[in-house]
Amino acid sequence: MNVQEYNAAVDQYADRLYRFLLKQTQHVADAEDLVQNAFEVLWRNHQDIAADKARTYLFSVAHHQFISLLRKNKHTDYVEDITTQTHQSYSLGAIDLSQTIDEALEQLPDIQRSVLLLRDYEGYSYEEIANITQITESQVKVYIFRARKKMQHLLVSPDRLV
Repeated sequence: MNVQEYNAAVDQYADRLYRFLLKQTQHVADAEDLVQNAFEVLWRNHQDIAADKARTYLFSVAHHQFISLLRKNKHTDYVEDITTQTHQSYSLGAIDLSQTIDEALEQLPDIQRSVLLLRDYEGYSYEEIANITQITESQVKVYIFRARKKMQHLLVSPDRLV
């Protein structure tokens, strides 16, 4: 990967990577730090990474850095409000659908939330998710199935979001 390809990767993937990490951390500063760290790791290894593999590499690095952050701050609670400047809400009457979905996502185990966001929010294939998370493709499918079932259960009865 040369400098132009690296700059193109920054332009192409920075926003998507930020959205993915913001959904994971629910904390703006942590998401920004993780994005910056992921691009720093990409830059340090840019000569060894092919340009067409940059997206998968970035999401893989970001996922692993997020897991490290969770382990480091396992006592930290990420239930922090996201400002309206960085979080677009869709309201249906008195119900804030976006907030309800975020609260349901918070109820999922970390690995289920990660694979669900990578699949449904970022559009990765099962194989790419398996490479990013370093689990088998069949396990990715199981985690996604379980996450969707739990999300369905939580969203049908929002009072269960506790």
